[in-house]
Amino acid sequence: MKIALFGINHGPCADPATAAAVAHAAESAGFESLWTGEHIVLPDPQVPPSPVAPDAPFIDSLIALAFAAAHTKTIRLGTGIIILPQRNPVVLAKELASTDVLSGGRLIFGIGVGYLKPEFEAIGAPFDHKGARSEEFLAAMIALWTMEKPEYHGRFANFAGVNAMPRPVQKPHPEVVFGGHTPEAYSRAARLARGWYGFALDVDATKKCIEGVRAACAKAGRRFEDIEISVTPRGRVNRDEAKRFAEAGVHRLVLLHRATDRAGIERLIGECERDLIGKV
Repeated sequence: MKIALFGINHGPCADPATAAAVAHAAESAGFESLWTGEHIVLPDPQVPPSPVAPDAPFIDSLIALAFAAAHTKTIRLGTGIIILPQRNPVVLAKELASTDVLSGGRLIFGIGVGYLKPEFEAIGAPFDHKGARSEEFLAAMIALWTMEKPEYHGRFANFAGVNAMPRPVQKPHPEVVFGGHTPEAYSRAARLARGWYGFALDVDATKKCIEGVRAACAKAGRRFEDIEISVTPRGRVNRDEAKRFAEAGVHRLVLLHRATDRAGIERLIGECERDLIGKV
């Protein structure tokens, strides 16, 4: 079981000194990876389904991961998730490749399609066809990362006669993970990604999602065993609970800290080093 930490770019970790200390502490404790969350803007006032208050600080995911990379050596760095249909795929491909280069090939590209309409409206991104747009954007980005002479011609992205250097360190490109709790998300993971990511789940909900991923793999002709399952549990996790997640088929627990300061996050890291890392 891989143990990871969620939230290196928000809450207390929006402070650079805290983020640097937490990244270093997590790596020293044996955490496998650090993950960001993403909301470019948030509805104000907060209304459902917005998950956090509008004044919650979120450092941009890739800036935060590049910063964490500079303060670590080996720990992997994941976006959990980037809301892909809100982004320009050509610009994002450059940003992701740059982060992979600066981190020495440690990036995990976690993708989601988003659900906050006010956020899309503020950015100027269409709220319709989010899934189709995300799949096409990913294909266009992979073209930029892997083709000698990149080109892509689709409904939502179109280019030729261009190039973008540097290419990612990881070959053929950084690991892709699709997040989401819908049949469409399971399908995207099965068809297009190395892994699937579920957020704020208990063990029973995780089992249901994993069955969805398994069914999607069967439909896509993909070996389910080739999919890496990552989950952020809904609450705190002790060793017995972590073992239940492992038995359900989870390969990586991305633990959400709920601390309000650096000391609280470092305390969680110490507890995980003592109780979970290397023991599940």
